[in-house]
Amino acid sequence: MVVDDTVVYRKILTEVFSKIPEVEVVGSANNGKIALSRIETLKPDLITLDVEMPIMDGLKTLEEIRKRGLDVAVIMVSTLTKRGSQITLRALELGAFDFITKPDYDKPEDNFKALLNALAPKVKAYLRRLEIRKALRSGKQVTDKKSLTGFDTKEKVYKRPAVIKRIEKSKIVAIGVSTGGPNALSTMLPMLPKSLGVPIVLVQHMPPVFTKSLAESLDNKCALTVKEAEDREVIKPNVVYIAPGGKQMKIVRGENRQVFVKITDDPPENNCKPAVDYLFRSVAKEYGAQATGVIMTGMGNDGTLGLKEMKAKGAVTIAQDAETCVVYGMPKSAIEAGVIDVIAPLDKIASEILKTVK
Repeated sequence: MVVDDTVVYRKILTEVFSKIPEVEVVGSANNGKIALSRIETLKPDLITLDVEMPIMDGLKTLEEIRKRGLDVAVIMVSTLTKRGSQITLRALELGAFDFITKPDYDKPEDNFKALLNALAPKVKAYLRRLEIRKALRSGKQVTDKKSLTGFDTKEKVYKRPAVIKRIEKSKIVAIGVSTGGPNALSTMLPMLPKSLGVPIVLVQHMPPVFTKSLAESLDNKCALTVKEAEDREVIKPNVVYIAPGGKQMKIVRGENRQVFVKITDDPPENNCKPAVDYLFRSVAKEYGAQATGVIMTGMGNDGTLGLKEMKAKGAVTIAQDAETCVVYGMPKSAIEAGVIDVIAPLDKIASEILKTVK
């Protein structure tokens, strides 16, 4: 179901969905109040929800959906503004599946193409999520974990025996995350203590403006300092540096051996900018075995090649498990590539990170 206060966008989104296989639009609404009544009667699996609407906006609508226990997934439709990004992030924290931003091209066909390119993979990821949840409910294994033989039944964590015996201590933590990331990060990062002792560098797939709002939101929740990274700043312990949306981020070591952030306009990788692989390669180069790589919820395979380089240098690698991922894409890719040492549920990732830095 399409929920938007403008006739034009309701029409465009309906046409976009008609081009995506396995999707049928069952209705539309021009504000949240009407949407709620139609959700209860039409029972859609998925809705697009405009952030800015009269009578009842997207955030209040989502809050009401959760309050009423309506079983529907939500993709927020946002604008590239500070206010739009803040509301969208709050929606993601409240459990929205994902978000897209409204394109603003001169030609209608360009807007249509941009929306189709943005929505199609998210719908596909949502369908995959339904399949995984169905498999989990039936008790099936979602991924082959036989290579990770050290299984702690109490903690529900899989580990390679070599990691359990590891002596090297990490001096940096690198994290890659995408769909479901804001919610996952707001759960995991506050579990890390102020005295962590090492810096964290992080790529969350997001457009410009959104990453700054994410950093501000997480900074209010965490003992660690969280900020959007700036070009040429020296990285310090107990600070989380988030790659700016629309840019690439890597770390480099200067002549005085100090490590600093380098923000570039290099091309996208895996259709992502910022890209996890781009960051992870630089961590592998500068820190070798003294690093921890973490891959969390998200669609696609960004991060797998970067983790491969980190693993080859002796770093410890951690992946979020299928059960707690909003989209089990990036972790699945890395696990199946054989480059993961530890598979852990969301609420255990922080403790696994701590073991590598302490």
